[in-house]
Amino acid sequence: MFVDFKEIPEDAKVWVYPSSRKFYTNEIEPLEEKVKAFISTWKQDDDTFKASYKILYNRFIVITADNVTTPLKGADIDASVSFILGLQQEYEVELLDRMNVCFKQGEFVQYKDLKDFKKLLKNKALTGKSIVFDNLITTKEDFENFWEIPIEDSWYNRFLK
Repeated sequence: MFVDFKEIPEDAKVWVYPSSRKFYTNEIEPLEEKVKAFISTWKQDDDTFKASYKILYNRFIVITADNVTTPLKGADIDASVSFILGLQQEYEVELLDRMNVCFKQGEFVQYKDLKDFKKLLKNKALTGKSIVFDNLITTKEDFENFWEIPIEDSWYNRFLK
């Protein structure tokens, strides 16, 4: 069942899907409709299941599900991955590539492969104070507290040396 993001408990599972490009303004509303429709029908046979989403910076699709009250099974995860793969194809973006880094440069969110990110750090185009998005977080609590943080406070800090 789709619920407001605020209604999802802190220990709920979170998946962050960074897009390889910013979604265009005219794509946001249809994208939101598709994500909401998926969540509304995801595990619809279970009345206690709650899930939600956010689209942030016109670049990130964040899906959260209360998997404590209603544990997710392999088929449920497969359904969500299949849905995301469909979005990748439809919008011609990468959403599942975990070897890329998203970070802020001024007001803009950048998406670079790890090799280019390391070069930016080496060349001092980014510093430990630069904001990075940790798309590997797994709970709503971590999303709210540790998703958007300075590089020096993230696991990316190992590349600062």
